[in-house]
Amino acid sequence: MAQISLTFPDGNKREYEQGVTPAAVAESISKSLSKKAISAMVDGQHWDLQWPIEQDAQIAINTLQDEAPALELIRHDLAHVMARAVQEIWPDTKVTIGPVTEHGWFYDFDRAEPFTPEDLGQIEAKMKDIINAREPVTTEIWERDRARAFYEENGEPYKVELVDRIPEGAPIRMYWHGGWQDLCRGPHLQHTGQLPADSFKLMGVSGAYWFGDVNRPMLQRVQGVAFRNRKDLQGYLNFLEEAAKRDHRKLGREMDLFHLQPEAPGQIFWHPNGWTIYTSLQDYMRRQQHRDGYVEVNTPQVVDRKLWEASGHWDNYQENMFIVEVDEEHAREKSINALKPMNCPCHVQIFNSGLKSYRDLPLRMAEFGSCNRYEPSGALHGIMRVRGFTQDDAHIFCTDDQIEAETKKFIEFLAGIYADLGFHNWTIKLSTRPEKRIGSEESWDRVEAALGDACKAAGYGFELQEGEGAFYGPKLEFTLTDAIGREWQCGTLQVDPNLPDRLDASYIGQDGEKHRPVMLHRAVLGSFERFIGILIEEHAGKLPFWLAPRQVVVASITSEADDYVHEVVAELKAAGVRAEADIRNEKINYKVREHSVGKVPVILAVGHREVEERTVTVRRLGEKQTKVAALAEITQELGVEATPPDLRG
Repeated sequence: MAQISLTFPDGNKREYEQGVTPAAVAESISKSLSKKAISAMVDGQHWDLQWPIEQDAQIAINTLQDEAPALELIRHDLAHVMARAVQEIWPDTKVTIGPVTEHGWFYDFDRAEPFTPEDLGQIEAKMKDIINAREPVTTEIWERDRARAFYEENGEPYKVELVDRIPEGAPIRMYWHGGWQDLCRGPHLQHTGQLPADSFKLMGVSGAYWFGDVNRPMLQRVQGVAFRNRKDLQGYLNFLEEAAKRDHRKLGREMDLFHLQPEAPGQIFWHPNGWTIYTSLQDYMRRQQHRDGYVEVNTPQVVDRKLWEASGHWDNYQENMFIVEVDEEHAREKSINALKPMNCPCHVQIFNSGLKSYRDLPLRMAEFGSCNRYEPSGALHGIMRVRGFTQDDAHIFCTDDQIEAETKKFIEFLAGIYADLGFHNWTIKLSTRPEKRIGSEESWDRVEAALGDACKAAGYGFELQEGEGAFYGPKLEFTLTDAIGREWQCGTLQVDPNLPDRLDASYIGQDGEKHRPVMLHRAVLGSFERFIGILIEEHAGKLPFWLAPRQVVVASITSEADDYVHEVVAELKAAGVRAEADIRNEKINYKVREHSVGKVPVILAVGHREVEERTVTVRRLGEKQTKVAALAEITQELGVEATPPDLRG
């Protein structure tokens, strides 16, 4: 038998017979490693312990201490164990596919009766029985005809179709968990007992079309989550509980911010409270952009297809665009337009209006541009994923030599805004040249270096995303981490020499000749809608005082205080505070509870004593203790808090 050489992580090499399995390799090292082994990495590929190794390779044996491969196997094996449990309880159920997801797995089933919450508990119990049985996991490679016949005989039509979908020459691998069999690429654990029985949970059932095709059968998707230990599972469940409390859709109802309805899918009906947040944020951004040297413009919503063809969007983005046909008077054919999905081509038209000189650059052009993009209905999510939105969009027209300075300036601009909005934990990712690209290697070298140097000059590191740039230029992505550890990609800066070229933008250089400007697409918030959703969830509805739509409620304890309530409200409004009166004939505890649910930051209670002493009792949201303050004192204090951060002294 031919020999092969395997190299271990410490650099040591050992000779083995060709076809040796990682299980045999682990056993050759030690019996304890053999028992702990779950899989191997062979030349960087995740390898089942039962798969033969046919040539020289780098090898590392994985155990449950190796987080990434361990989680992949735990979740993948649990998908099989769950499918086995379902078929043992309900033998007529047909199985389909069960891939690993970010935190667990799902498996799609064809079953006549819908699964109930009680069924999920029964499935979990059966899964634990299978795990405790510690049955072996085995695998074989079969010929296509044999695998097809096997599934036909066992009445598994979905598996027959999956066999037919496997490309010619690819192995058809069959796996058994105990006596239960499934078609799978692997790898898997050595036996079911390697699964932690207390570290998974079934989360629910949803509908799913076979291969996402609405013309195919609707299946039942059972979803689960799994981790290496009970502590990690509990941590994730606590995270979900906290995320549910912060859900912007729930808080949006409680705070009366917005609603959505079927007659306008993906479009938002902003209520007065929500629109107050929106306009306060927009006014703040407008002031900041004006200070930073931006000119503000506004461009049309409906634009002829000719511009979208010239920009390249018609060929490359049409499926995401809303098309508008207009029957122009006396026209021989309908005029075809589109609602703008982005602002950039229109900004180039403004740049092209009138002759530009190198002295005009950099030109920073901003627009709160209302855009419309088609999103599948299943992808819509509250105000986070919509079809109609407004971007804090801007484009910087500059020369190659100005890219680094403008990028540094933008990073500093963005950092200040994020700090004002309560976000201090964010990172930068630099996406570099993709495989398919335009431009010379020298130009890519120069621009990528300019972006990297700008980050460093602004005092920030960055993570490289190699090959993730656009075909025409690199970009920076700015990712926020919120209060419960979720990441949100919001800000961007994209270098684009392509669109100015396609739309014939030019400026007169110092040499008197025409030159192409570079266009920097940039956004800080991304879209107002999504960013407001992020803000709501970051602060769990307890927005910074200056952004809170209802800042103060002055509530009467007794009707004799009603006149003083209105006086207090008038004083606060004069100081720039959004204040309102609550003189309903309700108990003060009822009023406090109601306004606390609505996330009103400050409630001022007024009774006989407060009227006599010209004071108020101050209750801040989330604080158990109250304090009594003089009206003049609290008015000044809240007036300062109500002032946007950029307007404070």
